[in-house]
Amino acid sequence: MTGPELKQLRNDLSDAIERKLTAADMAKLCALPEQGGADTIRRWEVSGPTLAATKVLRVLAMASERYPILEKFDIFDRHDVREEDRPAKRAAFRAQMRDEVRRRLG
Repeated sequence: MTGPELKQLRNDLSDAIERKLTAADMAKLCALPEQGGADTIRRWEVSGPTLAATKVLRVLAMASERYPILEKFDIFDRHDVREEDRPAKRAAFRAQMRDEVRRRLG
C-alpha cells in the first residue's frame, strides 16, 4: 500500500462509516500508540505504511464498497450459497466490517 492509497482509504472508510476519520482515528485502527500515532499516520500517507499495518488495513478496507472482499473472506461464491442470496450476504458482511471499524474506534 502506498501513501496516497492509505490517504484514499481513510476517505473511503470515512464514507463507509459516515464519520470523518482523523489521522488519530487511523492510528487507533492500526493499533499505534496514542502518543505520536497520528504523526505516524501522516508520515505513512506520504511514504506508505508498514507491512503489518497494511495487512490490518486491507482487512478493514472491506468495510467500503470500493474495495474487494479478500479471497480468504469470500465465502459467498461457494457452491452451497444460492446465487440469489449472495448480494445480501455480501452486504451483511460489509455491514459487519463497518461495525468492526466503529468498535475499534471506541
